[in-house]
Amino acid sequence: MNQEELVEKTRELLIDLGMDKERSNERSAMVFLALAHLDSDSIWTQATNEMYTTRQLMDWIRDRLGQDYAANTRETIRRFTLHQFSAGAIVEQNADQPDRPINSPKWNYRLTPGLMPVVHAIGTQDYEQELEEFLSGIETWREKQNEIREMNKVPVELPDGTGVMLSSGGQNVLIKQMVEEFCPRYAPGGQVLYIDDTDHTFRTKQEALLSSVGIEMPERGKAPDLIVWMEDKQWLFLMEACSTHGPIDVTRKHELLELFAPQQGNIVFVSCFPDRGVMRQYLVDLAWETEAWCASDPDHLIHLDGEKFMGPYEYGVVEL
Repeated sequence: MNQEELVEKTRELLIDLGMDKERSNERSAMVFLALAHLDSDSIWTQATNEMYTTRQLMDWIRDRLGQDYAANTRETIRRFTLHQFSAGAIVEQNADQPDRPINSPKWNYRLTPGLMPVVHAIGTQDYEQELEEFLSGIETWREKQNEIREMNKVPVELPDGTGVMLSSGGQNVLIKQMVEEFCPRYAPGGQVLYIDDTDHTFRTKQEALLSSVGIEMPERGKAPDLIVWMEDKQWLFLMEACSTHGPIDVTRKHELLELFAPQQGNIVFVSCFPDRGVMRQYLVDLAWETEAWCASDPDHLIHLDGEKFMGPYEYGVVEL
């Protein structure tokens, strides 16, 4: 096969071995081919697992694959390909001297012996079986990545005592405070119907509750960050987390009234902020007849005008 086909087949192999997008790109494929000592004149059964330093791998890639990486690419190959290959049981380091000093110029890598039957079986009817046997005895890089992501997730305890895990980052820390601090104080007994998490896992679990309340969810991007239903008062809290984007201003309020038109007489609008410093930036934009809440002062709520302290209003026909 020609080199382009060889590299593409190697990328497919890396994906099968549990590598992520960067560890299955062209650079990583060429590093793998150098480790296996394969080029376009080779066949898969000729793959070997001798030991090579990073410099030797780069020399092979230059001389046999025609890719001349700059000298400063060596650190990139080491940190962003070989380290992950090692973590994913594709290579082992210093098989000849496991206690070699980390700064030694003789630090080397080789394909793990257990992987070789998989490589030799590429293109044969035995490939799937060999791959399955290999994967059954290791934890892949992708699996390890998923564990890290799981560890970094934000745990949220819902009002009913159950818990969900939100993805890390963004505004989910504030959403956690909205659920755990705002709801017990201002929506006691409320049911969390929707959380706009990055991976959308929670929304799926609450489809039945949304349907029972008669709510048809708008497309993602238009829905508020948090929706809570108070059954006893028939109040529908539409809440925005304002740590990374704006609050419920006049435009957003009218948009939500249109999106949730069947519940217009039940809606309570709440803009939530991590602290008063952030709220101060948006104070002039807040729509009337809405609430503002700061996680830093959870026992206090700011009400913007209206004939009542907190609660839904009867709205007529909404026109933008």
